[in-house]
Amino acid sequence: MIALLLITVFILGYIAIAFEHVIKLNKAASALITGVLCWTIYIVQSDAPQQVSEQLLHHLGEIASILFFLLGAMTIVELIDSHNGFDIITEKITTSSKSSLLLIVTAITFFLSSLLDNLTTAIVMASLCSKILSDKEDKLWFCGMIVIAANAGGAWSPLGDVTTTMLWIGGQITALNIMKQLILPGIAVCIFPSLIIAARFKGKKLDTILLPATTEKEKKEGQVILFAGIGFLVFVPAFKTLTHLPPFMGMLLALGLMWLITSFIHKGKEPELAEKYTVTKALQKVDTPSVLFFLGILLAVAALQSFGLLKELAGALSHTLKNDYLIGTTLGLLSALVDNVPLVAASQGMYDLSTYPTDHPFWEFLALTTGTGGSAIIIGSAAGVAVMGIENIDFIWYLKKISWLALIGFAAGIGVFLLQLEF
Repeated sequence: MIALLLITVFILGYIAIAFEHVIKLNKAASALITGVLCWTIYIVQSDAPQQVSEQLLHHLGEIASILFFLLGAMTIVELIDSHNGFDIITEKITTSSKSSLLLIVTAITFFLSSLLDNLTTAIVMASLCSKILSDKEDKLWFCGMIVIAANAGGAWSPLGDVTTTMLWIGGQITALNIMKQLILPGIAVCIFPSLIIAARFKGKKLDTILLPATTEKEKKEGQVILFAGIGFLVFVPAFKTLTHLPPFMGMLLALGLMWLITSFIHKGKEPELAEKYTVTKALQKVDTPSVLFFLGILLAVAALQSFGLLKELAGALSHTLKNDYLIGTTLGLLSALVDNVPLVAASQGMYDLSTYPTDHPFWEFLALTTGTGGSAIIIGSAAGVAVMGIENIDFIWYLKKISWLALIGFAAGIGVFLLQLEF
C-alpha cells in the first residue's frame, strides 16, 4: 500500500513537471513538493524514523555534490559569457550553413563530453549555441542534439558519465576496454539523430552574428577568462583522478581560482564597472530554479531507492526478462524516468563479479544503455536538466520533437554494440 502511494506521488509529480505550462506552476515547485512528500510518506510509515533520517542525510550528501558541481560549472560559464569569451570561439566559426554547424557542434560535444563530463559539456555547448543562434526554435533543436551527444560521449569514457565512473571504480570495467568497446556504439547514438536534424536545416543560413564592440584590452581579458575557464573545467576530472576527491571539490577549487583571476584582472577598475564582471554577479545570473528542480527530482528518486523500490524493480526485471541485453535495454529506458545512478547501483548490488567478471559485455552494455537512455526525456539526465534550465526547454516540446530521435540513436547504439560482439 505504501509502495503504491509512493509511486503514485512520484508519477503525479512527473505529470506536473511535464505540464508546467498548462498548470502554470514552475517545475522546480512540483519537483520540490514531490521530493519532500516521498520522504514524508517513507518516514511516517517507518518503524525506525532515525534510520530514515540517516538515509536522507546520506543521499543529501550525494545530491549536494551534484548540485555544487552544477552550480560551479554554471557560474564559470556565466563568467566566460560576461567577459564575451564565447565571442572568441564564435569569430572562428566560418560556416554559414546551419546544418553544417549542427554536425560540428555534435562532434565537439561528443568528444568534449568524454574529456570533461556530459553535464559540464552540455552547459558549455548550450551557452555557446545561444550566442551563435538568434532564432529560439533553432536553439531548442541544437540543445536537443547537444543532450543526445553529451550523453553518448560520456558513456564511452570512464570520466564522461557518472554511471560509467561508478562501474570503473567498482571494478566492473577497465578504462581502456570500455573506451574501445563503446566508442563506435556511442558514435552511432549520435550520428543518426544528427543527420535527421541536419536535414531539417538543409539550405538554411546562419544570421550575421553581431558581436558587441570591445576594446583590445577587453578582448585580452575575455581570452584569459575563456582559456582559464575551459582549462579549469578540463582540470576537474584530472583533479579527481589525482586526489580521489569527489568531482565537486575540483569544481569548487576551479571556481575559487576563477574568482582569484577575475579579482586580479579588474582590481584597478571603477567599482561600478568591475561589478558586472565579478563572480558575485555571475552567481546572481545562474538559473537557481533549475538547481532547485534538480534537488527535488533527485530527492524523490532517492526516496524510491531507500524504500527499496528500485532494487525490487531491478530484481523483477532480472526474473522476468532472463536475458542480459533485454535487462540492460530496459534499465536504459528506465533511466529516462528515474536517475540512472541508483539503477546502476542496484545492478552492481544484484550482480557480483563472480556472475559477471570485469569487462564482461553485460557491464559494457549497461554503461551504454544507462548512459544514453536518459536522452529520451529532457529530465532523464543531468545534461538534459542543465540544458532545460539554460534554454527553458518545454518538457512536452522535447517529448514531441527530440525523444523519438534519441530513441533512434539509442537503438542504433545497441545494434552496433551487438554487431561488435559477433565479430
